[in-house]
Amino acid sequence: MPDANSSGTDTPRGAGGAGSVHTLLDPDRTRLVLSGEIDVALTDELTEAVTDAETAGLPVEVDARHVTFMDSSGIALLARLANRTPGRLSLIKPPDVVRFLLEVTRIGDLVDVVDSEPDASRK
Repeated sequence: MPDANSSGTDTPRGAGGAGSVHTLLDPDRTRLVLSGEIDVALTDELTEAVTDAETAGLPVEVDARHVTFMDSSGIALLARLANRTPGRLSLIKPPDVVRFLLEVTRIGDLVDVVDSEPDASRK
């Protein structure tokens, strides 16, 4: 089900694993919601989510607040989104583990880290 601020569709992915990817499609943006362990076990789901975002052709927000672990497949997802979707990629409330990876890989130079809900005024 879409979050309270979304009027789009919710496509759950990776439901059987420790991590998950959800794609929320709105008329003006695409939001990917990541939770749990974002690792190689989610490669197919991450690839499909990025493809959906690229196809939509809208700015992308990644809600990472519930990520507990991220490996190189998660960083690759962020890099691909940052390079293949319009506007700057927004990363919402990333935990320290994600911030660390953004810094050491320099992917952080390609994204805007947002520490508050960006569309709170859109309710």
